[in-house]
Amino acid sequence: MTGRPILYVGMGEKLSDLEQFYPDRMASRILGMGDVLTLIEKAEAEIDQDKAREMEKKFRKAEFDFNDFLEQIGQMKKMGGIKSILGMMPGMGLPTDLDIDDDVFKGTEAIIYSMTPEERGNPALINPSRKKRIAKGAGVDISEVNKLIKQFEQSRKMMKQMSGMMSGKGKKKGRFGGGMPKLPFGF
Repeated sequence: MTGRPILYVGMGEKLSDLEQFYPDRMASRILGMGDVLTLIEKAEAEIDQDKAREMEKKFRKAEFDFNDFLEQIGQMKKMGGIKSILGMMPGMGLPTDLDIDDDVFKGTEAIIYSMTPEERGNPALINPSRKKRIAKGAGVDISEVNKLIKQFEQSRKMMKQMSGMMSGKGKKKGRFGGGMPKLPFGF
């Protein structure tokens, strides 16, 4: 109406949520096709490449710890939170359509910050009495601490399996032969 182009668009309430306006990207978001280019630009701006390489090595060797997990949560927050990130992925719909609370990690962070630096670096140290102290410090039930530790160990196990598959270790001759891993349920 004013005859002037739109240069910026507010994607949230904070000044940091002000983004350059690209009509084609906005149309893609509205249509639920995502905005991968903006996601890549945000990632490049917020993520330190050296830290990313170091983290990749840790993930490949399944040697990550709770300190690394905290760092990943921090990077996700810098990029606008999980709701914003998922909103830019194709097929995920608008951020307002997503039923995800960006505060979901607050409890997790409280639990991890209630651990000693030694416990964060070596989760194997966490025994039942330490779990009780961590739960008390975080203001949560001990079941929440157990749940987080179990999820963390499952993630480590999955990463170790994935890195083994990528490096060629653990190849089994399955039904399809040729080193393809055997899939569950006999497929």
